[in-house]
Amino acid sequence: MNRSTLSGIGIALTGIAVGLYLDGGKVAQMLQPTAALIVFGGTLGAVMVQFPFAILIQAARQFKEVFFHSVDPASRLIDDLTRYAVTARRSGLMSLDSELESIEDPFLRKAMTLAVDGTNPSELRHRMELEMDREADSEDDIPRVFEAAGGFAPTIGILGAVIGLIQVMQRLENISEVGKGIAVAFVATIYGVGSANLLFLPCAGRIKMLMRRKQVLRELILDGVICIVEKTNPRVLEAKLAVYLSRAASIAAEKLVA
Repeated sequence: MNRSTLSGIGIALTGIAVGLYLDGGKVAQMLQPTAALIVFGGTLGAVMVQFPFAILIQAARQFKEVFFHSVDPASRLIDDLTRYAVTARRSGLMSLDSELESIEDPFLRKAMTLAVDGTNPSELRHRMELEMDREADSEDDIPRVFEAAGGFAPTIGILGAVIGLIQVMQRLENISEVGKGIAVAFVATIYGVGSANLLFLPCAGRIKMLMRRKQVLRELILDGVICIVEKTNPRVLEAKLAVYLSRAASIAAEKLVA
């Protein structure tokens, strides 16, 4: 689990709950299934209108990575590329043909396939940079899904509050219930504003960071494959690619060396 994300949401919800308690309120007052259905159902529907279903599926998969921490693959990629460089230096690029089927990363597999096929470095870089641009354009839509949800949710929360007020106005004969009904009606607004600012927009920001890291890893792969084609010394290649390690991975590597 990603402790940063869970801790942030936990602190935010705790602060709101404590503030509500100190003001004489109760957390149970905020639990309104009808308001939640209006806000989250309406937000989902609006997002589905704006984005194709395929992008929504990608966004749902990426949403999981916000809460579940994944190990940065940079170290493993550098090890694999260094190993490929050693093999190519000893036996030639064609000897790497048997390795292609076992490569899981599609970008690395495509780059290595071009390398084994004898593509010159400048052409290889050009073709893979076009591939990087295509994937970046595709991934840019994923955080936009959550940004859109963060924009729709507060407005739909207001819509839910208005619907609640309409129901209250229809029961004005029971004046003792009017105040309670108005309070319940405005819970939808809280759901809309709260979900936008505590969930959707922060998730969009985190996903942008994850997408940028994926682009950096593709740059690592491309530089590594180019070095293999140019028959760069494996130790030089490894040192060159080390700059792509994230800070956390670099610290871990330093501890292992120590």
